[in-house]
Amino acid sequence: MSAVQDVIRERQRGIRRFVRWPWYWPLLTLPMPLLGYVLSVLLAYLALAGWELGRTPLRAGDILLFGALMACGAVCIEATRRLGQPAGVSRDLLSAWWLLVALLLPPFYALAAPAILGVLLFVRVGRTPVYRRVFSSAALGLAGACTSILFRWLTPVTQQGEASRWLTYSPPQTWFVRPQQAAVAVGCAVVFAVVNTCLVAVAAWLAQPSAKLADMLWDRERMLLDLTETCVGILVTITCALSPLLLCVALPPVVLLQRNLIHQQLKVAARTDAKTGLLNAIAWQREADAEVARAQRAGEPVAVLLADVDHFKLVNDTHGHLTGDDVLRALADELRRQVRESDLVGRFGGEEFVIVLPRTQAEEACRIAERLRRSAAQVQVLVTGRAVGVTISIGVAVLGCHGRDLFELLAAADLALYRAKNTGRDRVCLYAPAGAGADPDVGANAANPDTDANVKVNVNANASLAANADTAPDTSH
Repeated sequence: MSAVQDVIRERQRGIRRFVRWPWYWPLLTLPMPLLGYVLSVLLAYLALAGWELGRTPLRAGDILLFGALMACGAVCIEATRRLGQPAGVSRDLLSAWWLLVALLLPPFYALAAPAILGVLLFVRVGRTPVYRRVFSSAALGLAGACTSILFRWLTPVTQQGEASRWLTYSPPQTWFVRPQQAAVAVGCAVVFAVVNTCLVAVAAWLAQPSAKLADMLWDRERMLLDLTETCVGILVTITCALSPLLLCVALPPVVLLQRNLIHQQLKVAARTDAKTGLLNAIAWQREADAEVARAQRAGEPVAVLLADVDHFKLVNDTHGHLTGDDVLRALADELRRQVRESDLVGRFGGEEFVIVLPRTQAEEACRIAERLRRSAAQVQVLVTGRAVGVTISIGVAVLGCHGRDLFELLAAADLALYRAKNTGRDRVCLYAPAGAGADPDVGANAANPDTDANVKVNVNANASLAANADTAPDTSH
């Protein structure tokens, strides 16, 4: 019994600490602009919910329909709960039910639906901090309320019948049969996606001000998911408008799509480095092996770059590990911007990054590496008003010249990186076999960094090549 009592006492201490020391709440550790924005959204949600509650008549038909839709959402959550949930921001198809509530029921129900399913998600799935779950529910509720208010302003909606006529809807909802009103419904569904995305994107941008707000709003993958959610929501809404009994037909496809969407996100999370968003070491090696094998079959060149942050331990010791993580994240974003979409960029471990450049000869690989070195030196992270920057050293190896497979290329690039570290850091070195007479260094001392640098590399251990290292990103890379 003593062990049980210890557990109970520990929980009681945790509850007392939670109540007595609110400044320990994760919400209050947020930056002030983000904290203010989150609280503003929550207050707007509560104010609108109170207003709509006071002016919304409670009808038995509405309550029954709302309960049926929440039950469908709960089934979707339970059907996918055992799959788990990806860390960070994840997507689902629960918006299909929230959109349906917004179009078929008064605005108050659109505000209440995300809160109810949000509580179920937190209890049954977890992983997300409380304030994030509450903010997400508030953003969805505000988007649903705006959609519901706009739809009812643009289109006169036939009210539902009483509870006894709920299954048949007498008179039936005919507004979706009319093309003009159907187009309004589709437009309102788009408004729902836009409002919700904007509310969440602003919060993400305030959490990471160095990122571009446009990137937070939409990218190709996010737009595809928004379009899918909108289409599914419209189809389910039309189905329910014809007869609520058809929810039994609409539910299984939505559950299947929900499971497939979460499964795909879990697959992406399994191959992605959580701190930087790059490929993790296992996923990068698998894809790099495939690229090297393809290049060998086609007789094409492939270059491998191995980059390491100089004096990274000093950053962690001076500014803390959280700042170090921000530096790694900023460097990862810069590396991705400076290379082609077909190039493979991964985090190899710690402060090391690795890049595969398909169809790239030694001269061009060194020019790209020099460009990466210069752009990395310009990356800065603000810490309490101070800019923290780092430099990187890069080792370069090319298939055929320095190795016959990925393992040999990594070993050659690692030796070149070791040489770059030993010769002063903040430089690029192409691998040169022992005894090679040419200078393999491409470095920060080659030329004025504000102008084009004359880059000397050793390609076959006997010859020197000259190339221009542009400071601006190359359009081909």
